[in-house]
Amino acid sequence: MHIKNIHWIVIEDGTKTADSVNRLLKRSNIPYAYFFAAKQPKLLTKGWTQRNEALEYLRKYYRNYEGHAVVYFADDDNAYDIRLFNSFIRNVKNVGVWPVGLVGGAAVEGPIVKEGRVVRWHAQFKPNRTFAIDMAGFGVSLKLIHSTRASFGCQCINESPEDCFLLQLGISRSDVEPFGYNIHHKDVLVWHVNTVKSTIFNKTNNGFDLEIEE
Repeated sequence: MHIKNIHWIVIEDGTKTADSVNRLLKRSNIPYAYFFAAKQPKLLTKGWTQRNEALEYLRKYYRNYEGHAVVYFADDDNAYDIRLFNSFIRNVKNVGVWPVGLVGGAAVEGPIVKEGRVVRWHAQFKPNRTFAIDMAGFGVSLKLIHSTRASFGCQCINESPEDCFLLQLGISRSDVEPFGYNIHHKDVLVWHVNTVKSTIFNKTNNGFDLEIEE
């Protein structure tokens, strides 16, 4: 295991879990919770229901956790550098932010920092939002999750989910902690991975366990 002290909450978008994913999680030796959550009809955007389920899981099972922990929303279509977890996420005190590669038509999106504070955002989509940042570009302390009821609910429909969620935490732009702006080599440590759905003419699995999205 490359990253210490991590708990992985994996939620399938559907009505069942996958045996192959469950076996993979067991082999990883990473502490995890694995369950499914079908998308709520009112929440049209993919992933909102699952993130809400994860937040409720944390509020229920980690309510009395006394240590410091950081919540990060990791998606299955991103690529992550180990340094993101060990150098950035692990050092977040309240809310941390960092750049993300290949977002919404931009090579990179992230905070613009002056004198250690975020003053605005380098973003292609609605850069004047309070938090014009990608879902992969922030981490939130578990204590802040517990002290609010922030979620990706109906109040976020027609809004940017990241901005909507972070505003519910009761923070301002000047409160967030920027990472990666003051190092010599300003590497981007998380990227959206662009993939193209394959056209499969023969779906015979030949006895192998496969997870093929229909």
